[in-house]
Amino acid sequence: MAVLRNGKSWSLLKFLLCFLALVWPVTAQETPPVVAPYIFIFKADKPLKSVAVAGTFNGWNKNANTLKADADGRTWRLTVPLSYGKYLYKFVLDDAEWIVDPAAKNQEDDGEGHRNSVLLIAPPDYEIPASPNDGKTAYSALLHESRVPFLNYDRGKLIVSLRARPSDLRQITLVAQGRRYAMNQVKSDDLYAVYQAEIATNPLHDLAYHFELQDGPKKILWGAKPFQFIAKSFKPYHVPSWVEKTVFYQIFPDRFANGDKTNDPQNVQAWDSAPNGFSRFGGDIAGVRQHLAYIKDLGVSSVYFNPVFKSPSNHRYDAADYKTIDPEFGTNAEFSTLTKDLKQQNIRTVMDFVFNHTATTFSAFMDIRQKGENSTFKDWYFIKSYPLRIEQNPNYVAWNNYRAMPKLNLMNPATRDYMLDLVNYWKGQVPLAGLRLDVANEVDRRFWRALRERVKSLDSQMWIVGEVWGDGSPWLGGDQWDSVMNYQFREACVGFFADGKTTPSQFTQRLMQIHRSYLPQVSRNMMNLLSSHDTPRFLTLCENDTKLHQLAATVQFTWVGAPSIYYGEELGMQGGGDPDNRRGMQWEKATPDNSMLRYYKQLIAIRNSSRALQAGEPAILRADDKTQTIVYARTLESDAAIVALNRSNAPQTVEIVLPASAAFKTARKNGFIEALSQKIIKSEDKVTLQLAPLSAAILLPSHSLAP
Repeated sequence: MAVLRNGKSWSLLKFLLCFLALVWPVTAQETPPVVAPYIFIFKADKPLKSVAVAGTFNGWNKNANTLKADADGRTWRLTVPLSYGKYLYKFVLDDAEWIVDPAAKNQEDDGEGHRNSVLLIAPPDYEIPASPNDGKTAYSALLHESRVPFLNYDRGKLIVSLRARPSDLRQITLVAQGRRYAMNQVKSDDLYAVYQAEIATNPLHDLAYHFELQDGPKKILWGAKPFQFIAKSFKPYHVPSWVEKTVFYQIFPDRFANGDKTNDPQNVQAWDSAPNGFSRFGGDIAGVRQHLAYIKDLGVSSVYFNPVFKSPSNHRYDAADYKTIDPEFGTNAEFSTLTKDLKQQNIRTVMDFVFNHTATTFSAFMDIRQKGENSTFKDWYFIKSYPLRIEQNPNYVAWNNYRAMPKLNLMNPATRDYMLDLVNYWKGQVPLAGLRLDVANEVDRRFWRALRERVKSLDSQMWIVGEVWGDGSPWLGGDQWDSVMNYQFREACVGFFADGKTTPSQFTQRLMQIHRSYLPQVSRNMMNLLSSHDTPRFLTLCENDTKLHQLAATVQFTWVGAPSIYYGEELGMQGGGDPDNRRGMQWEKATPDNSMLRYYKQLIAIRNSSRALQAGEPAILRADDKTQTIVYARTLESDAAIVALNRSNAPQTVEIVLPASAAFKTARKNGFIEALSQKIIKSEDKVTLQLAPLSAAILLPSHSLAP
């Protein structure tokens, strides 16, 4: 883990910040400056033409920060101003080879099996080890603002958050209108911890408040001029209310079903053949229509379509025409009718949008190819020179340097307006319930803010979900997206169920950590997945162990967030990495005797019946590393659920002491229904379960079943 400590510029900054830390009054609400220069240095062992650095600080844009060579021709360096925080990065050699920093002490997995270097930039007042009893407070870490996410209103409670250095304070108290509220730590990382307190206030009222911080013998008043919460000007963070109640079904259009042979491409492959990067299987709208009854019978309530726009590729993530359904898939009218028929079945439609890049056959790019610098569209992309060269290492910025996917300049007003207008266009064509945003971490956040304004002005209940493989917090502050594809959840499930590398306590700690990384309403609308078009199928990672897969699916359908099923997952389809994970749907497995399909239908029905499982707050009741068992609860007002899992290969007896909350009052009196077996489980203050090897139990009080 690289830590900022280099160069004369750092010495000067350190002096200034230390001086500020000494003179800054302990009652101040402001914080010292938080931008510092970091010098990236790469020492090459071979001659290179270029070295760049790409990471979370620049949207992984390898063209944003280019290093310069020293006189020796082998040492490359660049100073980048960065805020205090944790960053992941790689060096890019000769515009093509991505490598970790050989000098970085730590690396992290990116969730796709690759490694990234870790950079931790710590402020100068972190040089002294943190202690809650030494009276030495890291003022640079203290942060609170009277807005989301530091203030969050959810379910009749105003949640107030304060950021501080981990293990630096003995006690934090929120003081509001003369009342005192103890603040508890809810999450922590390498640099910061977040503490929260809840104030019951329904409806919202104006509030003046401050914080009292106890650091050893020293008491600090944070907010001598009190912070102000103004109810009428506060903008709560609303997410679409339907998402937490939803089960998503992801369809990769070319591989779901071929219902119309007349629109097949000339090179269409046999449905059961092994896919490659250029395979065309002929999946289409007619194929989806033929299986509407199957989708409805599953019990899902939303279909997420991978891209359907006209495109030269089989995956269609490089649109040639954003306003036309690919002819190999069908027509605009057919897609409109299909989505309206889905809506008639109470199934919403989520469409995949790629705002980051286009195909080289997109009209704007074609115009530049033809007219060069004289094209009125030249500012739509990042062109390095003319004429355009569509070749390896092209002379324009392209996603991941793939020449087929030139990157859009969304800060160009004409480009931005065209892409934003696509939302209006498709909202007028189909009952569009949500947008999935491809490679969303690589797009300028100013565009996402404009997109949110546009989307919510059309329909406040339209959902925005971004593709981010790590922490989505930078985009989930209320001004950009509603949710992310929860790859962190998937990664935790892979580690515990498929790989068996983590313990029950580590797994549950990770689940709670991910949950607490976001505001509660955001966490409840996360898109929880086990597989996708970008990952190996989960069953394959489990080495075809259906019981392990079913255990993971049990957590997926009972944990906080909305589960998403990748087509065929419910049938027990296998597949390695892309493109093997995109095999044709194996419809021959869609039979009543398919145990995986039966189990998925059970899980969907159980989740659809329980408001606690859809939207309840989680609590870990047991995580026993010795017996490999886990028990957690979900509670929502008077509804409750308990989930118990046995990850071991031996039978286990699990004793569960029931929480004292009112949600379990009826269950103590009448017992539970074990929803997977429909057995009645008696209870008073505790429940005893006999769990078979690699099995689960889902306990629901009878009064928690939704109509």
